[in-house]
Amino acid sequence: MTATETLADAPCVLDMEASGFGRHSYPVEVGVALPDGRALCTLIRPQPEWTHWDDSAQSLHGISRETALLHGRSARAVAELLNRELAGRTVYTDAWAHDYTWLATLFEAAGLRPAFKLEHVRTLLDEAQTNSFDEALRSVADELRVTRHRASNDARMLQLAVVRLQRGLSASAPGLVPPSGGAAAGAARS
Repeated sequence: MTATETLADAPCVLDMEASGFGRHSYPVEVGVALPDGRALCTLIRPQPEWTHWDDSAQSLHGISRETALLHGRSARAVAELLNRELAGRTVYTDAWAHDYTWLATLFEAAGLRPAFKLEHVRTLLDEAQTNSFDEALRSVADELRVTRHRASNDARMLQLAVVRLQRGLSASAPGLVPPSGGAAAGAARS
């Protein structure tokens, strides 16, 4: 079974890394796991007015402000990429309140509106599945051997945990990792 066949009915999942969690935080990376097995991931160059930085956030994701400034794409380029790839879709996240706010910050800076809808990943799960979600997520992380907390890795892990639960598999059942060998395999990075 190919990665595409494995994920054919999978939800589209988004994750973001940010400068912190405070009121003035902003996105520095976005990752998306698509149902066709592809992953998108890009750094976001902070706008001049985006100055808040929390070293504890950096210690989680490992992205320095300098790295985002040097290698990130403009807010407009990232918003256009997301709209092009996600137009008309419902996209899911496990941190809706944070990711919704950071997407709004990104799209406002870009002068665009999202062409997709953002929902919480748990809307895809029933109560029993929701109760098993954290265990499924840990199991997928172990299976993928994820060592970095980055947006595309997190999006793929969330996607696979949901698929595992929706297919009625045990939260700790192995076997849904795409054969390409990693969470961000096939990721378009910048």
